[in-house]
Amino acid sequence: MAEAYIYDAVRTPRGKGKADGSLHEAQPVQLLASLLKAVQERNNLDTSLVDDVVAGCVSPVGEQGADIARTAVLEAGYAETVAGVQLNRFCSSGLEAINTASAHVMSGQADLVIAGGVESMSRVPMGSDGGALFTNPALIGRHKIVPQGISADLIATKYGFSREDLDRFSAESHRRAYEATQKGYFKKSLIPILDQIGMALLTEDEGIRPQTTVESLSALKPAFEMMGQMGGLNALALQKYPEIERINHVHHAGNSSQISDGSGLLLIGNKEVGEKAGLKARARIHSYAIIGSEPTIMLTGPAPSTRKLLKKNGMNINDIDIFEVNEAFAVVPMLYMQELGIDHSKVNPNGGAIAMGHPLGATGAILISTLIDELERQDKTLGLATLCIGGGMGISTIIERI
Repeated sequence: MAEAYIYDAVRTPRGKGKADGSLHEAQPVQLLASLLKAVQERNNLDTSLVDDVVAGCVSPVGEQGADIARTAVLEAGYAETVAGVQLNRFCSSGLEAINTASAHVMSGQADLVIAGGVESMSRVPMGSDGGALFTNPALIGRHKIVPQGISADLIATKYGFSREDLDRFSAESHRRAYEATQKGYFKKSLIPILDQIGMALLTEDEGIRPQTTVESLSALKPAFEMMGQMGGLNALALQKYPEIERINHVHHAGNSSQISDGSGLLLIGNKEVGEKAGLKARARIHSYAIIGSEPTIMLTGPAPSTRKLLKKNGMNINDIDIFEVNEAFAVVPMLYMQELGIDHSKVNPNGGAIAMGHPLGATGAILISTLIDELERQDKTLGLATLCIGGGMGISTIIERI
């Protein structure tokens, strides 16, 4: 089986996913095409060597529909022979795209693939694609499906995480992200997004608030309490968890991931194409795993997917040097660290989605990009990226620095 080497990793800054966000005027295809151009320019790449572009996108409708991957290939001026496909595994779509591309390379069915994802949440709002999982009342009632914020609060209640615990983690995410930005830790992979006349729309992640403290976060109201009580959704969730008397609503805008615009891409290929194109490998895809988990509580998949992956490779948790755990809600990485016995110093060392945002289809690729940069900076070898996923799933991928 061929090795799948990572030859390059790029990402956009993450902009606020609202009309006043700095990337709002950039169409999602522009975000993706800008990174494709950067990959070509940074590597002096003959684009005819690229077999396919695989792009994750969670709401593939409107401006993000009609196979945005192929559209971006054309817009970026790549060879017409380069194909493109978009895929959706909810919040893990960017990482699923990378794993899928790696499988093509490992199996010998492709030599060079660009993979990652894009999401412009300010232009195509979350949920725009509908879907029975969130809109069919009979299905929702039968499977006890509730919004993810209520799932996050359910986890915090079940496992005993307090509001102060979550706020402390979130303030630290902002502190780490600010420090990493100030020290230039993201610059190797960060590609500024320009407007039509070449002026920079955004050069750094927009959501970082260095002044964030536990005290400032304590003033924010729980985001999902009214929804849970007035909509009967708390009662629906508790039908699955009757041992819990009531859900303690502890998540809010400050300890949940920020809605964002952004994109991320990796250049992945075998050894032969790398030599032909004059590319230098930075890392390789070591292995990956996906798992289903209980769909009401929904967000507990990272730990079991990591256990599955480690078991498959005969490894243990101490073999991993650095972890990137998506901060969909503060309780997700906190539960992950508790279940697997990982010190916080090894998890999200440069902050995460609470501070910098979660552009749904792109985040998995951004995590891998950040992981490669940090492995190089710390002179470490093995990194693991993992995300919780809507509908109750988890995904984990291990990369090895070359």
